[in-house]
Amino acid sequence: MSLPAYAGPGERAWHYGFRFICALIFLFLIFPIVVIVPLSFNALPYFTFTEAMLSLDPAGYSLRWYNALLGSEEWMSSIRNSLFIATSSSLIATFLGTLAALGLSRPQMPARGLITAILISPMIVPLIITAAALFSFYARFQLGNSFFAIIMSHVVLGAPFVVITVTAALSNFDQSLIRASQSLGADGVTTFCARR
Repeated sequence: MSLPAYAGPGERAWHYGFRFICALIFLFLIFPIVVIVPLSFNALPYFTFTEAMLSLDPAGYSLRWYNALLGSEEWMSSIRNSLFIATSSSLIATFLGTLAALGLSRPQMPARGLITAILISPMIVPLIITAAALFSFYARFQLGNSFFAIIMSHVVLGAPFVVITVTAALSNFDQSLIRASQSLGADGVTTFCARR
């Protein structure tokens, strides 16, 4: 985005200064990753740049750490579990959060403010308190070490983000379109699909 012709010296200084500050912040955030990636190819068993690596000698580089990761059943099992938990909890949180947002977007919904506050409360409560409460709850039912408990805990933490996002998207939705589709004989599923 270019500056308008009438921009003064202060506006020009802020325009370029702001971009410079943003670039510094981005560099500060991305620099640790930029450093870690070449170190992951280190042929030696310690975490530093060797002279061979700095001189770009191929002998200083190795895939030993990636082979160790891919050859370890513990790590691969952990990766599979993480992918399963992430996918399951994301799908469930999206489904439940969207349903809740659809209900909260209706003007005739009673106690909408109270229900919204309850639904987004996991975002406000510190994570350590939520984690301790959920663990205590699941431990009573002997579910503390199950996939179900972990997935549902992630759903509890993820659903409020879906509720807020979908509710914000539906805040400008014209509710008369729902009544119009129903007056034309459309069922709820057809109305919802057309609502997108």
